[in-house]
Amino acid sequence: MLIFAGLGNPGARYARNRHNIGFMALDAIARTHRASPWRGRFQAEACEATIGTEKIVLLKPQTYMNESGRAIGEAARFFKVAPADIIVFHDELDLAPAKLRVKLGGGNAGHNGLRSTTAVIGNEYRRVRMGIGHPGLKELVHAYVLNDFGKAEGPWVEDLCTACADNAELLAKHDDAGFQNKVHLFMEARGHGAVKRLGEKSGD
Repeated sequence: MLIFAGLGNPGARYARNRHNIGFMALDAIARTHRASPWRGRFQAEACEATIGTEKIVLLKPQTYMNESGRAIGEAARFFKVAPADIIVFHDELDLAPAKLRVKLGGGNAGHNGLRSTTAVIGNEYRRVRMGIGHPGLKELVHAYVLNDFGKAEGPWVEDLCTACADNAELLAKHDDAGFQNKVHLFMEARGHGAVKRLGEKSGD
């Protein structure tokens, strides 16, 4: 068994925020893989799906971003899932919009959801870093991540979540490099290869 956890804030007010792209990815995975209905468990919205040959618990913590680790830790203890079998989907300021990278462990880069998760389960879990770009100045970050994606961003956000869902079996099989490559190729084919960071000039 594995746990796929998406990071975000609960409620309609935050649903389309950049900070909530982890929730959006989980929703796409649940739809694609015909998961059971979402229900309240572990201080989260949770459901289950079989992806490939693996049973996956999908988890959207409802504790607000800064306390995400409470829900993830509770589910991990209940199902006795090791950190290496926990995959956390989250927004990543340090990646250009529409880009995606997977890594095991590493720093939290100021992401409060990751900081909370690391505090509860340790650092050796897997992260699906979903690029949203950076507003350019540190003091703009809070408002940027808690604002909705713009209309022009909608197509790549939807395609990135679709790519995560379509290739989730590779994550379940621990083929992180294969998953990352498939997502990259899909996004290139959909015309998102040239998406720029905010303020980035052509040719940079």
